[in-house]
Amino acid sequence: MTLKTKRILDGHGGIIEDKNIIITDGVITEIGKKEAGVVHDLTNLTIMPGGIETHGHLSWHFDPDNKLHDATEAEESTAQSALYAAENAYLTLMGGVTTSQNLGSPIDRELRDAIERGILPGPRILTSLGAIGQWTGDPDSIKAAVNKFADQGADVIKIFASASIRVGGTPTLSQEQLNVACSEAKKRGLRTVVHAHGPESARRAVLAGCTTIEHGALLDKVTLELMAEHGTYYDPNIGLIFDNYFAHKQNYIGINGYTEDGFDQMKQAVPKAIEVFKMALKVKNLKIVFGTDAVAGAHGSNFEELITRVIKGGQQPIDAIVSAGFGSAQSLNLSDKIGTIAVGMQADIIALDGNPLVDITALRNVKFVMKSGKIYKSLE
Repeated sequence: MTLKTKRILDGHGGIIEDKNIIITDGVITEIGKKEAGVVHDLTNLTIMPGGIETHGHLSWHFDPDNKLHDATEAEESTAQSALYAAENAYLTLMGGVTTSQNLGSPIDRELRDAIERGILPGPRILTSLGAIGQWTGDPDSIKAAVNKFADQGADVIKIFASASIRVGGTPTLSQEQLNVACSEAKKRGLRTVVHAHGPESARRAVLAGCTTIEHGALLDKVTLELMAEHGTYYDPNIGLIFDNYFAHKQNYIGINGYTEDGFDQMKQAVPKAIEVFKMALKVKNLKIVFGTDAVAGAHGSNFEELITRVIKGGQQPIDAIVSAGFGSAQSLNLSDKIGTIAVGMQADIIALDGNPLVDITALRNVKFVMKSGKIYKSLE
């Protein structure tokens, strides 16, 4: 098929004008003036790669009582859990995200595999299937846990190296524990993403050779520079996660440790997180990716994170878009397949009403969604 376009943001910082995209068997085979097969006219829209979300939680949902689902108390069948996750996957895809890394629920594996079969609509999924933290135990226990997740088919290892921002984000794993977790994952060919809010927990993760620091709301310049020096990716979550919690406060309060004091801690963390992000933008060679920590209530609104980064964080629109394209693809070791609109790449393509380089809120107006050459949302 052919996509007729006027403006393409290629996901790598380039802009292609007045060219058509030809797609064969789910892959981009030509970008030029030629037309072939069925033609879809997208000349009134801005084209860009499908978003690559590096930190989501598709299994998180509200129960029929409109409260956050608490797996430790509420009865829910596996079928119900799977359907909630499938609903969230659909919302995420329709919002323009065509790849989602989930950190991580065991049910993500079934959702991943179902979507890969090509019938169920949803983003391409990578999953950690669970997480490692202080509850896992000593280094030997952590080594065993990494191998268990790898044997179960995990795509990535999720590690909690600090407490929640709601209780100060203090370190929870030693240097030795992190060294074992990240080195064992590397032996199994897996990346590691580390929940670390403060400088010390992030520093330990960087020195352990972990792949990505998640959140980092309390980081300092020295730690950010250490991350850049070691090539560690940074996934700041400064917008959607906070806004969603505040908008759905009553859905969370009283469940799984969500308290009034915890919400007060989050409110105090917002300006700090934004200032850290502004600082990060000035650190040379720091690789910033696109993740949101999307939980119940946030699915489908993932691009709000990019909007916050531009409007409140001061990031240039083109850089925000690249972070959700090539940048995130690179962090997932998938930059040879997705994240860029170029010949030979998977046809993960979305189209927006408006130009996000002029008005970043155009990211809210996703009118066309294609994943691997299959159209899931169309103007027609």
